[in-house]
Amino acid sequence: MVTAALPYSNGRLHVGHIAGAYLPADTYVRYLRATGAEVRFVCGSDDNGVAALKTAREQGRTVEDLTAHFNQSQQRDFSGLGIEFDIFGGTHQPDYVDIHNKMSQDLFLKIHEKGFFTKRKSKQLYDTEAQQFLPDRFVKGSCPHCKCDCAFGDQCEDCGRSVDQTELLNPVSVMTGSTPELRETIHWYLRLDQLQGRLTEWLAAKKDTEACGATWRTTVLNQSLGRIEAEGLPERAMTRDLTWGVPVPLDDPDAEGKSLYVWFDAPTGYVSFTAAMLEQAGGDPSDYAKWWKDPDCKVLHFIGEDNIVFHAITWPAMLLASHDSDSIQGELGEYQLPHNVVSNAFLNIKFPGKDEEKISKSRGTAVWIEDFLKTFDPDPLRFYLTAIAPEQSRTAFDIDDFVTRNNGELVNAFGNFFNRTMTFAHKYFEGKVPESGERGDVDREQLSRLATIRDKTGVELEACRFKSGLNEVMGLARAGNGYFDLNKPFLSRKTDMIACGRAINVCLQTARTLTTLIAPFLPHTAEKAARMLNLPAGYESWSAAAEELPAGHALGEAEILVKKLDPKEVFADV
Repeated sequence: MVTAALPYSNGRLHVGHIAGAYLPADTYVRYLRATGAEVRFVCGSDDNGVAALKTAREQGRTVEDLTAHFNQSQQRDFSGLGIEFDIFGGTHQPDYVDIHNKMSQDLFLKIHEKGFFTKRKSKQLYDTEAQQFLPDRFVKGSCPHCKCDCAFGDQCEDCGRSVDQTELLNPVSVMTGSTPELRETIHWYLRLDQLQGRLTEWLAAKKDTEACGATWRTTVLNQSLGRIEAEGLPERAMTRDLTWGVPVPLDDPDAEGKSLYVWFDAPTGYVSFTAAMLEQAGGDPSDYAKWWKDPDCKVLHFIGEDNIVFHAITWPAMLLASHDSDSIQGELGEYQLPHNVVSNAFLNIKFPGKDEEKISKSRGTAVWIEDFLKTFDPDPLRFYLTAIAPEQSRTAFDIDDFVTRNNGELVNAFGNFFNRTMTFAHKYFEGKVPESGERGDVDREQLSRLATIRDKTGVELEACRFKSGLNEVMGLARAGNGYFDLNKPFLSRKTDMIACGRAINVCLQTARTLTTLIAPFLPHTAEKAARMLNLPAGYESWSAAAEELPAGHALGEAEILVKKLDPKEVFADV
């Protein structure tokens, strides 16, 4: 079970979103399927909570209309990039809201029955002009930790730390611009303090890669364990004074008009979308348990760095609180804790002639996926975002560097190898794989790389090191060019066609392996390469990547595999 963070359905997607969670998740899923694994890839829009309400209010439209619009818009963007989910739901979309509400409420009630919620009074900011309590995102102020003026009532946009709205310095209501006042309200708090010991033990075990069977990134472990060690885990309110969301399922007058905290119901969306996926396929929605409650099924969450605390602490705490036993992982039939939480850092942006800066929707400093796809093929973007992936620290989408790497690496190394090989095969060998002849040491050395690089790339992808995995594949393409240059078929075709055919045979075997290895990263390019090589369906099979094409195999039409980009035209209108 692979999930990608639910995007808020209140805006368009940009390159930072894609680099953060969705592209690495899609690459991983494509690799898993190539190895024959049974895998489901689940995502959907996060419709509930304050983000959508706030944007709908600013745009003067209903929240239902806003979330429906962006749910569809995001699906188009993902599809255009070749990011293929088994289901893309929506926590408040008509086809999903009922099953999502029920599963979220059931989980809340299970935790409530286990005694991990406490009901208590607290102070919350109240807008006297709007005459309502202010949800987290309707309050803005200075962060109590880093003192920047870009913190909301749940999280600081600069340092990423969790914030309680009552801790904000100089709070201001986003609704009216007035200074809110503290008033008393009642909420249900998750007793994270009672779960701290088990959570710490579970997270600490992830440092031992061999024991836990997953490579957890140090940034995830350091941030989550560091948070626990520095601050402990206090109680956290899991309800809000809000009607747009999942109603609190308690027979209690104090629960009227309240909804579950969006960070309670959003991760539950992974589960409810799984159930909806099964139901839509004509199956039993209760079979979601196969994917979420069976220890034999690994669950991986792909997220951005701002979601680490929620996916590595809050969500696992919710799952632990629902267990009937005190075990860390849970027995068969109980929710399994994540096998891995894969987080990328933020992606900054650098426009030509400007300094590197943060991607910002409000300032317009972004490359929007919708606009990009109007002009460009998706794979150059997939290539670049993987090549600069912010896997351990923040990197920047540099417009000039994007063009340079596409033309200098993807075109010159990968595309050029295919084009020169196919040109020779069609021009001098009737569009067929020539005889291998008597291979020498140089030929055998090149062919030995095929299985070796396949295995090395697999190791990197298993460990979710996608940048390194792509480097392995590109290294094989460069080795193919090196072999071509060393054997000089452009000379031997004049004097020794047997030697020429032997070289082109080896190059075609290399191209065949490259087609499979590049498929998780660049699926559209792989499809085109498979057509050129006339490969049968199933060419993505990882185990078959190094199998040789037989002599006489008819090739498909030669075509330009990767287009060169003109720097004068790139992003002129984006």
